[in-house]
Amino acid sequence: MDYRDRITVEPGKRGGKPCIRGMRITVYDVLDYLAGGMSEDDILADFPDLEREDIRAVLAFAADRERRLVADPAA
Repeated sequence: MDYRDRITVEPGKRGGKPCIRGMRITVYDVLDYLAGGMSEDDILADFPDLEREDIRAVLAFAADRERRLVADPAA
């Protein structure tokens, strides 16, 4: 999945953290909800502006970031 059309970074929004489609919901927020045991359906019910593809984009973004960290340990 190409997450770049769903994950945005705006310096003045949420301290420049990666957000979902320009909203104030960050990648970290969604990852934290998932790690805390919320299901995709739970997250979508709590945040009706989110779409299932947004959650997939968050996971793809996190996987890509991890891949880059492993490839360049000095980063």
